[in-house]
Amino acid sequence: MSAEQEIPKRTEISELGEFALIDQLTKDFKIHHSSTLKGIGDDAAVIRQEDQCTLITTDMMIEGIHFDLAYFPLKHLGYKSIISNLSDIYAMNGIPEQVVVSIAVSNRFSVEALDVLYEGMKLACDEYKVDLVGGDTTASLRGLVISITAIGKQQEQKISYRSGAKPGDHIFVSGQLGAAYLGLQLLEREKQVYLSTPGIQPNLEDQKYLVGKFLKPEAKKETIYWFDKAGIVPTSMIDLSDGLSSDLMHICKQSKVGAELVEQLIPMHIDVKMMALKFHMDPLTCALNGGEDYELLMTFSPHDSEKARLLPELYYIGEIKEASFGVQLKGTSGKLHELKAQGWKHF
Repeated sequence: MSAEQEIPKRTEISELGEFALIDQLTKDFKIHHSSTLKGIGDDAAVIRQEDQCTLITTDMMIEGIHFDLAYFPLKHLGYKSIISNLSDIYAMNGIPEQVVVSIAVSNRFSVEALDVLYEGMKLACDEYKVDLVGGDTTASLRGLVISITAIGKQQEQKISYRSGAKPGDHIFVSGQLGAAYLGLQLLEREKQVYLSTPGIQPNLEDQKYLVGKFLKPEAKKETIYWFDKAGIVPTSMIDLSDGLSSDLMHICKQSKVGAELVEQLIPMHIDVKMMALKFHMDPLTCALNGGEDYELLMTFSPHDSEKARLLPELYYIGEIKEASFGVQLKGTSGKLHELKAQGWKHF
């Protein structure tokens, strides 16, 4: 076979994963305007305007990939679809103001069902004081697709990027971790029980906290408010959608630094610890690798760290190191363990 007849190389998307795929597809795109301060590579794009910057982020939720309607009520789904996008604006230390909603829907859904979906979206918009300003609807051959763009603002000097962490900075997280992951495990368990024994009532063991953290999460608008009140700006920040281990590595990669987390400082609700044990799982593994908590992971300079420690529900969990240190977890014995990114993988 001649060189001209060789079979073209085929690379599976799964070989790259989400972030390497984005890098591959966008590596040749140039920034043409000085007003584009940040393009691809963070929680939101940043566009400079006269006296402040516009923040823009977009996300998709696909039935069968990101949600299962066997146990996900449409009203909750609508609420969560808005929240997950607002969280990306907050992760830039920004204030969300508008959303654009597009859906692709199959004939399996009635108008009444979509009314319920949008009722959940309206609740989120009212709670977070954001405006629905547009979107699109189209047909889908199969299932439901939701695409949302969130738009926010912030002064240029107050925006937090993933790339700003420096050795010596202190690492904080805005709340307790692992609950959404275990809420998902409970719902998946009950789905399997129902499939094997139709008609049986679900047994969620009165775990409103865990199930609620998965089905109806909240974005951390109050955390951004407290930063402004205290006059501090995180040197870097990201929202915890993929899991603490994975998202910390995004900060370390973008900032070209290492990090040390302290096991005993990682915050976990008692329900997380107890349910993990019932599932014969390590609670720490759930906190490190469980996704969709939508808490904020951030770093502060040692000076600002003193103020950060006084803020409500902000937990100090470690320190940024030189890149040569790697990303490690200090166990209760004091021994260091290499941390691996084992959170949610999109492909």
